[in-house]
Amino acid sequence: MPGTGGDNPADRRYTSEHEWIKAEGEHYVVGITAFAQDQLGDIVYIELPKVGDRIESGKTFGVIESVKTASDLYAPVSGEVVEVNSDLVDQPQSVNDDPYATGWMIKIRVDDAAQVDQLLSADQYSEQTGE
Repeated sequence: MPGTGGDNPADRRYTSEHEWIKAEGEHYVVGITAFAQDQLGDIVYIELPKVGDRIESGKTFGVIESVKTASDLYAPVSGEVVEVNSDLVDQPQSVNDDPYATGWMIKIRVDDAAQVDQLLSADQYSEQTGE
């Protein structure tokens, strides 16, 4: 359906590598999309950066492993990690259960908010994934 963004929430932006980013107060939350977790299958391990680490747009910031494969996580924008979802260490399946809420991965202080605006909208991302 046009304008709905498929199953992808319209309140965030998306990357071609299947990450999402959403403003939350003065910081931004980052995770992977429902499409990505569906492709990966049952997630068994997630490696994330530490608070204070810098991430660079388009570069890897972590690894996600499923029973099928391991995949790099790519930073949607550049910034500093201000919080990490430590619950994912013990419960990586939270990403499968709800990739847009409890399955979030990191919160960052973005260097340049204009980078976020250059990412894909929910509709554009849905077109790309054929959802």
